[in-house]
This record gives sequence, C-alpha cells and structure tokens, in this order.
Amino acid sequence: MRANGCKYGTHRVISPSGALPQNAQKVDNSLPIYDNEILVEVDTLNIDAASFRQIKESVKGDIEGIKKTILGIVSERGKQQNPVTGSGGMLLGTIKEIGNKHPNPRKFKVGDKIASLVSLSLTPLKIEKIIEVFPGRDQVKIKGHAVFFESGVLAKIPANYPETLALAILDVAGAPAQALRLVRPGMNVVIIGAGGKSGSICCAVARDILKHSGKLIAIQPSEKGCQRLRTLGYCDEILQVDATNPVACMKAVSEVTRGEMADLVINCAPVENTEMSSIMTAKLANSTVYFFTMATSFTKAALGAEGIGSDALLIVGNGYAPNHDEIALEVINRHPELRELFEKVYA
Repeated sequence: MRANGCKYGTHRVISPSGALPQNAQKVDNSLPIYDNEILVEVDTLNIDAASFRQIKESVKGDIEGIKKTILGIVSERGKQQNPVTGSGGMLLGTIKEIGNKHPNPRKFKVGDKIASLVSLSLTPLKIEKIIEVFPGRDQVKIKGHAVFFESGVLAKIPANYPETLALAILDVAGAPAQALRLVRPGMNVVIIGAGGKSGSICCAVARDILKHSGKLIAIQPSEKGCQRLRTLGYCDEILQVDATNPVACMKAVSEVTRGEMADLVINCAPVENTEMSSIMTAKLANSTVYFFTMATSFTKAALGAEGIGSDALLIVGNGYAPNHDEIALEVINRHPELRELFEKVYA
C-alpha cells in the first residue's frame, strides 16, 4: 500500500501536470492502492447515455467495435472518459480493499457490493477483459478494477434490489434529487427526453409535487418512448417532437400551454443540439432550465439564450446532491409502475 494520496486524487494524474483527475488526459490506474483509497473489483460499467450513443454510432452498432473503442479509451486514458463527449458513467462492483487512512464515512467493509456515484471520467479504471455488451441498457460487463479517492461517493447496493436494477437507478440519482429542489406546485414543467431513465424518474418526481396543479409536459422523439410515458401515466401532455428542432418544440409547447410556456425545463436528452429547444420552451423571464444531459454545450446554451433575449436561469447538470442515492431509490419505491419499467428496460 502506497502512502500520502491526495483527497481529490491529484496523485493519480499523469498528464497534464496540475490537473484534477476529471479533466486529466491520463491517470494512473496501477496497483497497489494508496492508503486513503478504496479498491473495487468491477463487474459492470454503466456508460453515460450520451457517451454510449456516440460510441455505438461511431461503429455503426457493431458489438466488437464497441468493445474495441472502450478498451482503447481506457488503455489510453486510464479511465473511461469518452474523448468526444467528455463524459463517463458509473460502475457496479465489490469492495476488495480499503486503505487504512481512508475516512470511510459510510462504514463500508471488504465484500460489500457498491455502485459508484462519481463519474467514470475521473475514476482510475483497468479493464482486463470485456465479457459482454448490453447495448439496450448502455451497460458493459467486464473483469477489472477501479480506484476511488476520499472524495469519491459510493453507495451500497440495497439487499432488495437486483444489482443491475440498482445500477440503472443510481446512474441517474442526481436527476430526481435536483427535480425535487426545482419543481414547485402550479408550475408548467417540460421534460425533454422524458422517455429515458433520467427523464421518466423526473416525471415521477414532478407529478408527485404538482399533483393536480400546473402542467407536466413530456418531449420525446420516438413512439416507443412515448408509449412508455403513456403507460406510466404521469404526464398531462406527451409531445412526439425532435428536440434538435427548437422551433418545432417551441410551437408544440406554446400550443399546449396556450402561449404561457414553461416555468421549468429539465433536459435529459442524450443527444447534442437540444440546448435551444430547452431555452425556447421556457418563459423568457422568471424561468429555469436544468441541463442534466452530458450532451449539453454550455457555450451554445449561454450564447443561444443571449441571442433570443432569454433571461432564463441556466443550471449545469451537477449529478451530485446530498443523499441523492436514497432519494432516487425512494422515488422508485413509491412508484411500482416505474420500478417495473426499469426492471423491464434497464435491468
């Protein structure tokens, strides 16, 4: 065991000098661990939706191509950080070793099954072998290890949840926690990409808060996603519109709100160029747009809002909030129909 690791993992940065692990080009994924780190034997990677989509499209859906791309990224960078999207994902694994100077506030033990709540884009990762790719749920089963710093947040897998189900839920734990902060009774709320993991759980939170007030509006491009939303029954309006077409989105939301537009927009779409659809479906003043999606260009969002004279508050999609793992699991527990969807589609 090595000594004197930095709380934030700077001791693992190879290049560039002075960088933090997330924005480093390459990190050290070697063993042994430092005395303030946790070593995890990795079972499954849950790749960020925007990242997995980009990788899959770049190899035209070829499974061997997906494997080769992921192995190449990790070999080059020492972590799973897509160089195109900049995003990572999270993982499922078993604690193998805990450094004797790690504070361990959640009292983990060797052998505990955990899910990571920090991005793979900053987590030292070594892949020995990719066993299987699950393109329908953005997951990759591997043999390998990962290293977590003092600042890295982990969650123990609940005993009453299958591991892959818990992974799918915890992957988007930041979304319901932020929705809980932002949604207020009486609001018009638009959720872009509402038929996916983060979108559907945000719909559940919004419905719980709005009850019979305001209006909950889903924007989803695919009929399959729209059908999922109809089955869940949370939304007042389900608009099958392409979120990369901001004018079409604006017109559709204007029609169902009688020109009022949205007080709050939550963007969960895993595709690029949806910034202006988010901003143009919100009210020009006294509104909020929360970009949970890692496909967001914040340059496009900021300059685009300025260009149309929008004073909407634009919020960066920070995936962390205190107790966000517990919040996400509680939402699923309150909504058996949502758990059923997650079990069927993502687990």
